[in-house]
Amino acid sequence: MDSHFPFPAPGDKQALETSGLMTPRFGADGLVTCVVTDADDGEVLMLAHMNAEALALSIETGIAHYWSRSRQELWRKGDTSGSVQSIVEMRIDCDQDAVWIKVRVGGSGASCHTGRRSCFYRIVETGPIPAGGPVLRDGDR
Repeated sequence: MDSHFPFPAPGDKQALETSGLMTPRFGADGLVTCVVTDADDGEVLMLAHMNAEALALSIETGIAHYWSRSRQELWRKGDTSGSVQSIVEMRIDCDQDAVWIKVRVGGSGASCHTGRRSCFYRIVETGPIPAGGPVLRDGDR
């Protein structure tokens, strides 16, 4: 399968920014970044990547599909956890190299593989950096 199927090739800058056609700019690795937020409260749930197939399946089914860089495979969010992500709205940024989806999460409501609602549960302490490196604390506790 062509890595950009079923999407047309991106046009020039003006076409990317003003055209009514979705022409995603996949990176050299064939992926586009996807930011995932909760449709109701706006919390950032996760950051993932989509190849052309994952993006097309997400659009066609209304269920979030991603490309796992670690497993090198397509996956439908929730197949193993039960926390299926139903897409409420999908947006693409101005130069079409990043996607933002607003979702409602089924099952336990966990979007993170750790079982948490969000993958962004750790807070980075700001200020002078200690000798051992930046300090993280759990924002869920």
